[in-house]
Amino acid sequence: MVEINYLGHSCFKISGKQVSVVCDPYNEEKVGLKLPKIEADVVTVSHDHEDHNNVSGLKGNYICFDTPGEYEMKDVEITGIESSHDNDGGKERGKNTIFVYDIEGIKICHLGDLGQTLTSEQLEKIDGVDILFIPVGGKYTIGPKEATRAISDIGPKIVIPMHFKAGKMKDLEPIEDFLKEIGKQPKRVDQLKLKQKDITEELEVYVLKSRG
Repeated sequence: MVEINYLGHSCFKISGKQVSVVCDPYNEEKVGLKLPKIEADVVTVSHDHEDHNNVSGLKGNYICFDTPGEYEMKDVEITGIESSHDNDGGKERGKNTIFVYDIEGIKICHLGDLGQTLTSEQLEKIDGVDILFIPVGGKYTIGPKEATRAISDIGPKIVIPMHFKAGKMKDLEPIEDFLKEIGKQPKRVDQLKLKQKDITEELEVYVLKSRG
């Protein structure tokens, strides 16, 4: 069983039997949301911007991964994949690390602040993803149209949008723009709990309630 909670902006907590992972914890002042006081065994940071790198805001004796590479902790395998924060090789906003987590037989991908069209090499490393956390707010990342295209290229079973207009992030596009673009009726839930056998072949879009 994997449990996923949305903490706001691009931050999630993924809990398996033995390990909990927090992705991209944010600075409260920057984002305008309150980061819940939670513990983590592993923290991943896609890039070193204030709305993604507030590891000190978490509790617990955690390990932080913030660069491309292959990592393992107990029963969790994590792969960091180099990508760009913009469509010009990172010249505008720098590099971004995509993280793929294999937890309880479920493959989860957090795209971070992806700003580029995914290459065939990147798609090969992401292949087989069950759950995709994808930025949809535009301006600093891909927007609704690019996100929909990326979903088609990646082929996940479940999509969870992130990094959209909320709190102080007024210059991002609202989540409704993405939902309209993808044309799929979302399932709105407080949290997501599932086993590998619960995942179907048909694409589902989940909008998780923010705890931030």
